[in-house]
Amino acid sequence: MQTRLIEQFLADPKGQRADEILRKCVHCGFCNATCPTYEILGDERDGPRGRIYQIKQVLEGQSPSYETRRHLDQCLTCRNCEITCPSGVDYGELLDIGREIIEKDTSRPLTDRLKRYLIRECLAYPDRFAALLGMGRLLRPLLPGRLKTLIPIKLPAPPNPASSHPRKVFLPEGCVQPALSPSITSAACNVLDKLGIEAITEDPAACCGALHHHTSAPEKALRLVRGRIDAWWPYVETGIEAIVSTASGCGIHIKHYGELLKHDPDYAEKSRKISDLTKDLIEIIDQEDITRLRPNNDCPVAYHPPCTLQHGQRLAGRVENLLDSIGTKRIRFNEPHLCCGAAGSYTLLQPKLSAQLKEKKLQNISRERPELIVTANIGCLHHLASGTSIPVRHWVELITD
Repeated sequence: MQTRLIEQFLADPKGQRADEILRKCVHCGFCNATCPTYEILGDERDGPRGRIYQIKQVLEGQSPSYETRRHLDQCLTCRNCEITCPSGVDYGELLDIGREIIEKDTSRPLTDRLKRYLIRECLAYPDRFAALLGMGRLLRPLLPGRLKTLIPIKLPAPPNPASSHPRKVFLPEGCVQPALSPSITSAACNVLDKLGIEAITEDPAACCGALHHHTSAPEKALRLVRGRIDAWWPYVETGIEAIVSTASGCGIHIKHYGELLKHDPDYAEKSRKISDLTKDLIEIIDQEDITRLRPNNDCPVAYHPPCTLQHGQRLAGRVENLLDSIGTKRIRFNEPHLCCGAAGSYTLLQPKLSAQLKEKKLQNISRERPELIVTANIGCLHHLASGTSIPVRHWVELITD
């Protein structure tokens, strides 16, 4: 694609990177065929090709409008389009650059700014979120049906193993997972223990910065990133093998730390090291001798692969192969590559589109009559669970005795 970026952006490293990405795009439109929002809305501006063109216009000097921002806001950042792009366009990176520029040049309505602020301030801090969730659980019997489904009941978590091993990994728990599903961390620790790996968990847990990054607070997001690096660095210095994420949405952001802070002289080297050490749980487990692992039930199971795992981290098929290898009765369903509509804070910021995508995903899954749904991301897990009576769990909980 031919570009004519204005000097303001050509002089900026992010603008230069955007120009490089834009020049890869040949506007073929293959990306639209796998875009969930384009499929629902049928609007060129709500597909990757249209969004790329809108970002290009802004970088070439056209003033962004409310409509420009709205079309970019409606993108799930599922990155399914990157998988089908024949030219290798880094759409997700371009979208981040475009959103940041447009955010600075346009003003959101007060209600929108307040919603994003409350999402960040309530969800990104584990103690606050746990307190709010506890209040919600107390009031749950009094709530109407739709609200009630958004507040999961509390499930018991098995104790973490007490044994020690020479091989050690660090397992950050994140901001919402300790309160929503503490059993995920326990299950991961127990499975790693069976494989001779000790998992060191974080105390206290905290947000990796992804939530602020995606809700219009990039500077605060970077402060959180630096805070996580400072908190985790002592574990790096002790020689841990990896930083293991059990939430693919957090994992992809942590793997991006090196890129986010590459121009920071104080954190560039450390952030690269953190990114290099970060692995999704499946990357650790499927490199081990898994012959000792078994599923803890023999019911038909549907595995939903999160976009952040299959498209973002490019780990498609890894969890499926593991589940098949240990003898899980995994059923197949239609369109597993499409987003479920969770996409982090998307469920709260774009509730109608999110609900439509969830309904479609659950229809495809339910048609095959599984007795359990498993996934690899806390956001997907609770988004899907709010729309079905079928139990939804993290896949690692399926292989825990």
